[in-house]
Amino acid sequence: MSTIRITKQFKFETGHALYGYDGKCKNVHGHSYKLSVTVSGKPITDSNNVKFGMVIDFGDLKKIVKEEIVDLFDHATVFNQNTPHIELAKELKDRDHHVILVDYQPTSEMMVIDFAQKIKSRLPSNIKLHSIKLSETDTSFAEWFASEN
Repeated sequence: MSTIRITKQFKFETGHALYGYDGKCKNVHGHSYKLSVTVSGKPITDSNNVKFGMVIDFGDLKKIVKEEIVDLFDHATVFNQNTPHIELAKELKDRDHHVILVDYQPTSEMMVIDFAQKIKSRLPSNIKLHSIKLSETDTSFAEWFASEN
């Protein structure tokens, strides 16, 4: 049986700030992120299986990505926990805002690395994460490929 890739796309809104950056992105701002998650595997050949012919049910992939990423990051503000933004983060949290503190600079590049680890840890053993594409604008995106990591 052939190995097949399938892709599920997601959208979420997230704010962030890049501490120490020398441009506008040092300011708190947000993006309408688009996330594409591609996995690979062999379609199920057991005709008695309710998921016969599927690599993975799109609904199962959606559940993983929503729980690990979308539901967490949507309408959140992300800050590096090791920067002075920690004071702003505390103030926002005290005002009941959804704040995520990460141990990296919250760039698209670092976010795809984080997302890849989270998704890989939840996939069934017969399904491999092939790639992730995170677009922060229509013309700017970061990609992660298993073959390069």
